[in-house]
Amino acid sequence: MHRFRRNTRWLAGALVLAGGLTSLPVLAGDSSTAPANISGKLLLTGGVSQIEGAAGGGLTPWAVIGGYGTQDQIGANAFYTRVNVQDYHLDDVGALVGIDNRVEFSVAQQRFNTEDVGAALGLGRGFTFRQNVVGVKVRLLGDAVLEQDSWVPQVSIGAQYKKNNQGAILHAIGAKSDHGIDYYVSATKLYLSQSVLVNATLRFTKANQIGILGFGGDRHDAYHAELEGSLAYLLSRNWAIGAEYRQKPDNLGIAHENDWYDAFLAWAPTKNVSVTLAYAHLGNVVIKDNQRGMYASVQVGF
Repeated sequence: MHRFRRNTRWLAGALVLAGGLTSLPVLAGDSSTAPANISGKLLLTGGVSQIEGAAGGGLTPWAVIGGYGTQDQIGANAFYTRVNVQDYHLDDVGALVGIDNRVEFSVAQQRFNTEDVGAALGLGRGFTFRQNVVGVKVRLLGDAVLEQDSWVPQVSIGAQYKKNNQGAILHAIGAKSDHGIDYYVSATKLYLSQSVLVNATLRFTKANQIGILGFGGDRHDAYHAELEGSLAYLLSRNWAIGAEYRQKPDNLGIAHENDWYDAFLAWAPTKNVSVTLAYAHLGNVVIKDNQRGMYASVQVGF
């Protein structure tokens, strides 16, 4: 309960920052003039690519389906993300396909480089954990853009299967498994007249540092319900700012885990390209506290 109150206060404060690590799907063009064989969604309505590959924010998925395909169309995106903090860096690549604005399939590969920390732990400088992620998302109800006269948000459910390549090391530090599945439900509501988007995601997970340090641990080995949230504001047709928050479980005795948050600036010069820059605060990661730094992501698609 204390954690929930803390998250509620943070989300209210995030209104000052105005957003989430993501491109805001708001009215930025007239899709009614698009030819039938051209993607019909409005500019930025597919969001950006979340760190595990789903459409939404950088840290958390949204209920939107990725790509610019509408009913009876297919949309797709590919992305590259780099996160640099004081003692580590992460390279992340992936792609997704959205079908009929109803179902989304995504893949991603994360490479977490331990830099000098790897040497201090006896693993070798630049030791890398690699994780593959396969995701699926299904829109259940609502339409974040078209249903402006309804209070009902767009709602989707999803799952992300994750497999880490360093099982022996993960077991040595207390993780129970090198693979796991996250389940989530997301609700996204867009207020066109205010150019504001609100998203809330509830994730059920055992992942340590989103799976980079395995799943479950010596302290806890059960699914946790974790809250994630985004708020975003469109500055102009092509620019958005915002902030985002992600709760995380704390399963490992050897590596205390903090929640993540960020503030971002996103630019979409066309429907085919978007660029996101952000300042991210990740807290403690493995044996290093106060990990914070820059996040950059480029997405191309249709």
